[in-house]
Amino acid sequence: MSEQPLWRPNASRIANANLTDFINEVNRQYTLSLTNYDQLYDWSVKHSEAFWETLWTFASVVGERGERVISRPENDPNKNSIWFPDAEVNFAENVMQWVKDMPEKDAIVFSGEDESAVRLSWADLERQVSCIAAYLKECGVEKGDVVAGYLPNIAETVVAMLATSSLGAIWTSTSPDFGIDSVLDRFGQTQPKVLFTTDAYHYNGKTHDNLTKARAVREGVENITHMVVIPYVGGTAPNSDETCWKAIVSKPAEPLTFTRVGFNDPMYVLYSSGTTGKPKCIIHSVGGMLLNHLKEHQLHSDVKPGDKVFYFTTCGWMMWNWLASGLLSGATLVLFDGSPFYPDAGVLWRLTDAQKVTLFGTSAKYLEALEKQEYSPMDEHSLSSLRALCSTGSVLAPEQFDWVYSHIKQDLQLSSIAGGTDICGCFVLGSPISPVYRGQSQVRGLGLDVEVFNNEGNPVQGEKGELVCCNSFPNQPVGFWNDNDGTRYHKAYWDKIEDIWFHGDYVELTHEGGMVFFGRSDAILNPGGVRIGTAEIYRHVNQLDEVLDSVVIGQDWMKDVRVVLFVKLKPGIDLNDNLERKIRSTIRTSCTPRHVPAKIIPITDIPRTKSGKLAELAVRDVVHGRAVAQLSALDNPESLEQYKERPELQE
Repeated sequence: MSEQPLWRPNASRIANANLTDFINEVNRQYTLSLTNYDQLYDWSVKHSEAFWETLWTFASVVGERGERVISRPENDPNKNSIWFPDAEVNFAENVMQWVKDMPEKDAIVFSGEDESAVRLSWADLERQVSCIAAYLKECGVEKGDVVAGYLPNIAETVVAMLATSSLGAIWTSTSPDFGIDSVLDRFGQTQPKVLFTTDAYHYNGKTHDNLTKARAVREGVENITHMVVIPYVGGTAPNSDETCWKAIVSKPAEPLTFTRVGFNDPMYVLYSSGTTGKPKCIIHSVGGMLLNHLKEHQLHSDVKPGDKVFYFTTCGWMMWNWLASGLLSGATLVLFDGSPFYPDAGVLWRLTDAQKVTLFGTSAKYLEALEKQEYSPMDEHSLSSLRALCSTGSVLAPEQFDWVYSHIKQDLQLSSIAGGTDICGCFVLGSPISPVYRGQSQVRGLGLDVEVFNNEGNPVQGEKGELVCCNSFPNQPVGFWNDNDGTRYHKAYWDKIEDIWFHGDYVELTHEGGMVFFGRSDAILNPGGVRIGTAEIYRHVNQLDEVLDSVVIGQDWMKDVRVVLFVKLKPGIDLNDNLERKIRSTIRTSCTPRHVPAKIIPITDIPRTKSGKLAELAVRDVVHGRAVAQLSALDNPESLEQYKERPELQE
């Protein structure tokens, strides 16, 4: 691992960072002399109550905090601690505090594949939220009820979420690329009272019907009493028992009011990918989302009022919830819905320049695709406003770090962030006052005692192991929907090590204080009893010019496990002996002989979840003749047919 950073913030950037202001505030309050991120991190873990209490004030949270910061039971204090047990807050109220400061400035800018911008000022946002909240009240929605969106990533989705939150109700959403069965697997569990949808949506230059699917979902979820149709494409009128969005927001708006709820009351229900069974319905609290996202945006991402925050996401991924929280810091949300490669690879970068995006968020897979297409944003666009680039969804290989600095921008905070739907946030992420090292996530999240445990359950540094969190934190899930005794919740995170959060990532804590990811623990290869992270293989195979994508699994064979690599090759390329030798040689030279696959097999498609994550376990199940629990969780389930009963795997 290189000890020379790829990027260091200059003195001006450090001096003007929110994080520097926060360090100064901590020093003032507690008579300390902290000077850098590592010192602040150590303090935030050792004094986590003081950290979260200070953050509340620093970020100007609106609400009643109460006297107690945390309530700790004697048994399982980490799993069962309750943060700010006396506090009352409202998420939407914290967003709307910005209206008075900049009523005519943009709160949301939306752009689709036609690249025409639709703007919503802060005053417009407040008015529309008020209208939708009044409608929800008329529908009987109150604290604790669920409201759902089957929606693309458009401004109306944010409005509907904020209106729901203003009432103390619970928001849940999924994106229109989900099929009817996938949506019923989710909303059928949470039983929303009101459903928001669009008539259709655009993707890759085509228009796709959404209303027919939404009507089927309404029919299949008995609790839905009202459905609102947003005329996104136009041309399809709502039925008589459906309400048009425009009819609601065209009414005179009443003053917007807010129902404050307990800090730990539910705000969101998010869904696991559902590749191993019905999706888990993960409940996240109002206060947990509010406080943790303020931390991640303001301290780790240096988001300030007037900044422009963009993340390429759908409403079926937790990054949409993370993006929406940018409003809490007075930032403008820059939304995009459609293909990131239509009409060409420059569409998101033209948006970045046009809207002066300061934080650009995407997936490692997108960056890899740009590289494969030999598209260099730096050569085509100014990107003068861009200060930070976040990447998540899969491991960002060291070579991709090089590519970002060579082809996007040299003066850039590159944050490889990782956490998940489970916490609707990050365990490791960025620091605007710290260097970026090749192949590493910059830092562990403030207030989170993140460690790497070896097989003996001891913390290690410079060695591979399991990512764990050894303390309690506000954005732990409230629990799972319909898991009344907490059994499923306990089994998901707390069953491996007593009272310690076990996250399921195979990682290494570096001597620079960063984190390197090697893949999901449940997909780790184990030939001859040696643990190998799948990301180690992808890193080198996917860099080859001939390879577009790959997936690797362990196949049970002769009382052991052998490594099997499936490769998706560029059009016109065949997997001949020379290419096989090149792939094996690359892996042997770059990794170890144990990483070299026993079998290399060409395929034309790689299964991925709706959020773009590799479905390694689904491939492994198919190869072993086992049923895949939830095909509907996959974006391209038909691709699995290629992996069935392959003759190459019988020899």
